[in-house]
Amino acid sequence: MSPSPGTCYKFTVASAEEAASLIRERLGPEARVLSVRTMPAAGLRSLWAAPRLEVIAQIDPPQAPDMPAPAPRDEPPGEAPPARPGRWNLGEPRSLRDLLRRSGLSELALGRLQSAPFWEELTRAPLHRALCEIGRHLQRESERRVERAPLTRAAFLGGPGVGRTTALCKWLGAEVFRRARLGHVVTAEFDRPHLPGPLPIFCEALGVPVVRYPAATRPAVAGGFVYLDLPGISTRDPAENAALAEFLAREEIEQRVLVLNAAYDHAALRAGYAAGRALGATHLVFTHLDEVPQWGRLWDYLFDGALEPLFLATGPSLTGDCEEDVCGALVRRTLAGGGGADTADSADETEALAASDLP
Repeated sequence: MSPSPGTCYKFTVASAEEAASLIRERLGPEARVLSVRTMPAAGLRSLWAAPRLEVIAQIDPPQAPDMPAPAPRDEPPGEAPPARPGRWNLGEPRSLRDLLRRSGLSELALGRLQSAPFWEELTRAPLHRALCEIGRHLQRESERRVERAPLTRAAFLGGPGVGRTTALCKWLGAEVFRRARLGHVVTAEFDRPHLPGPLPIFCEALGVPVVRYPAATRPAVAGGFVYLDLPGISTRDPAENAALAEFLAREEIEQRVLVLNAAYDHAALRAGYAAGRALGATHLVFTHLDEVPQWGRLWDYLFDGALEPLFLATGPSLTGDCEEDVCGALVRRTLAGGGGADTADSADETEALAASDLP
């Protein structure tokens, strides 16, 4: 089947050079790269397998014939001709703002940037340097919060359908495989049914005991953990969360992880965030990032600074697809590697694709 103009195609490759060669071969010289994302190996393979690149490319539809060029006119001395429509005019402050808006940053985040003392200087800088500086600034701003102790006794909270239990499984896999910790999981129902899904089978494979409440909610071994899988919270009626809030207070569960589905619209995200804050959430997890084309709006929740970002769930698997460098991942995804040394590889890969023969 021949590639269709306007259709996006996704390739998973080992290097930028392989991506450029494959795209030219499959899609032709008219294709252009839309995004590049580093994908670490999932599960146990992450211990030895090298990360791969997910590249999304598109063939632009045929353009209408160019209109006849207008007759040349004299320009006043010292003035440059107006910028061509559809292209970035790096000398205009508006171009940088528009580019950031297209990357998904909200008006709140853009307002923060424009109020910074260095904004005017950035609008006059080369675009790649401006994006690097903005990435560093965003990362510094989002990290201005009180450092919390590592999780030991934590409840995972979230509305139905946000991927709360899957997020708990991902965290358990990291605890057991990467950090070699021991502990157990407690499930509870209260006044509403709660299906644990794949959690019992997954924990059995990990060697992590799963017990139903009433049970011990304190670690059974020194340095161990206890995680609680609880019923979904209500984002509409706070009274429906009374039993859950009473349980958390009675058992003295101070660490409370709020899980939000990043694919939800803004209103649903804000409602879930507010409900979690009302229940005393201390940490934050975003799921379903593989379904979200623009991650820029997540900066608002990091700017708030009230919750410690724990990780991003970038896929549906129970192990892997777990990005714990939340700020760095957002910088790489929204600003093409503008955050610093830890994003240098991603930036180099993007530059290599941009330097290829692809437009």
